Amino acid sequence: QVQLVESGGGLVHPGGSLRLSCAASGFIGGPSTIGWFRQVPGKEREGVSCISRSGTIIHYADSVKGRFTISRDNAKTTVYLEMDTLTSDDTGVYYCAAGPLCIETLPGRLFSTWGQGTQVTVSS
Repeated sequence: QVQLVESGGGLVHPGGSLRLSCAASGFIGGPSTIGWFRQVPGKEREGVSCISRSGTIIHYADSVKGRFTISRDNAKTTVYLEMDTLTSDDTGVYYCAAGPLCIETLPGRLFSTWGQGTQVTVSS
């Protein structure tokens, strides 16, 4: 059974940093593209970033470029999202998901396996 488990969320002050982890299990040959998405109540789900299986293709939403960094450790089948210079606009539930492609528009509909989410709250 394929599974994704997020961790690393929490409460942080504006300007602070957090690192989210997405641990994958049950994927034959390892997980393919992994994407990070976030959801705020009352708003549409937003694609944040994605990384291909090899790690050579990476995309970020414009809202996080220059502040967030995605990486993966295939030996540990874990994908990380380093988030720096956080603002209140980054508050939300962050989900990782597995899908076939990492493309610039970060369409959530392509991703078939989702984790349970981890809450990130940026507040003073």
